[in-house]
Amino acid sequence: MKTRAAVLHASPVAAPYAQSKPLRIEEVELAPPGMGEVLVRVRAAGLCHSDLSVIDGNRPRPVPMVLGHEAAGEVEEVGVGVTDLKKGDRVVMVFVPSCGHCAPCSEGRPALCEPGNAANGVGELMAGGRRLSQNGKPVHHHVGVSAFAEHAVMSRHSLVKIEADIPHEIAALFGCAVLTGVGAAVNTAKVRAGETVAVVGIGGVGLSALLGAAACGAARVIAVDLSDEKLRIARELGATDTFNAGSPDVVEAIRAATKGGVDHGLEMAGSVKALELAYQVTRRGGTTTTAGLANPAHTMALAPVRLVGEERTLKGSYVGSCIPVRDIPRFIELYQRGRMPVDKLWTSSSPLEGINEGFDALNEGRTIRHVIQM
Repeated sequence: MKTRAAVLHASPVAAPYAQSKPLRIEEVELAPPGMGEVLVRVRAAGLCHSDLSVIDGNRPRPVPMVLGHEAAGEVEEVGVGVTDLKKGDRVVMVFVPSCGHCAPCSEGRPALCEPGNAANGVGELMAGGRRLSQNGKPVHHHVGVSAFAEHAVMSRHSLVKIEADIPHEIAALFGCAVLTGVGAAVNTAKVRAGETVAVVGIGGVGLSALLGAAACGAARVIAVDLSDEKLRIARELGATDTFNAGSPDVVEAIRAATKGGVDHGLEMAGSVKALELAYQVTRRGGTTTTAGLANPAHTMALAPVRLVGEERTLKGSYVGSCIPVRDIPRFIELYQRGRMPVDKLWTSSSPLEGINEGFDALNEGRTIRHVIQM
C-alpha cells in the first residue's frame, strides 16, 4: 500500500527547521505485515528530543528514514502468527522491541533486548529487512516504529495493547515520555516515600520523572532547568522547589536547601553539564540516575575517589527500566485516577504538515510535547 510519511533524507540538518525542512511529507510504499508483524493506523505521535537528535546529527541513524517513535493508533491488519491482536484494537508503540528470549529479556530487562537493539541500530524491523520503500529503494525504520506516517508496519513486540478509552494524543505519551521519565523514578532509581529528588531537565521526560517521583511519595521534588517557564509548569505539576540551572551558585543553593544534597538526582536533559549538575547535588550515599541520551562522543570526568569514599551510585536508565506490557497499563491507570496528570504534558499539536515547525518549537524550548494528529 501507499501512505504519507515524514521522510528524513539527510542528517545533520540545521535549524530553523521551518526553513531547512529536514522532514518532507512524501508518499512511501509500505509492504504488508510479515510473520509476527502488524499494520497500524497511526493516530497521534509526539515529537521527542530522540527524534530531534537524529535530525541535528547528535544521534546518527541511517537515512533515508521515517522518524517517530512515541505514538498510539489502531490495528488495521495482523500478519501470520499474531493471534492476540485484531483489527480495531488500540495500541501504544514501544521503541525497543523485545524478543523475550535473549539474556536481558529473560532477566526481565526488555529495554536491553539484544536482537531488538541490533535491529534498531541498522533501521530494520526485528524480523530483518525493511517494509518501507520509495521509488524502489529501501527507507529505514526509526527504532522499529516510524510513527510520523499515516500507517506503519512493525513487530508485534513493538506494541502494547491498551483497554483504556483515553485520547490517542494522551496515549501516545505513554510510549516514551512517561515510560522513560516515570520509569526512571519508579523502576531505576526506586524512589521511596519521604526521600528527596532533584530532576534536572524539565522537558516531557523530565516532567514525567517529576510525576513519577511524586507518585512514589517523595517528600521534596526539586525541578532544575534553564527555562523559567518550564519551572513554572513544574510547580503546577507538583514540584516543591525550583532552581534555574543558569544560576552560578545553583549547586550550592540546592545542597543548602536540602542540607547536603538530595537522595536522588535524576538527569533528563541529555547533556553532560546536566548530568554533572545532577551528580553534584546528590548527597553522600545517594543515587544519580540518567535517562538523557547525550551525544555519543561526549564524555564526563568523574573522580573515582568520590564514588568510593561517598558510596555514590551512578545509574543509567533506558526506557525507564520498564517492562512495557506491565508498566504502560499501570501508568495509564494512575493517570485515570488523577494521580499522574500526563495530559498536561501535551502543550501543542498540528497535522503532519506542521512537523518541521513543531521541531522548531521543541528545539527552542517553546513546547513540552508537540503532538502530530493524523
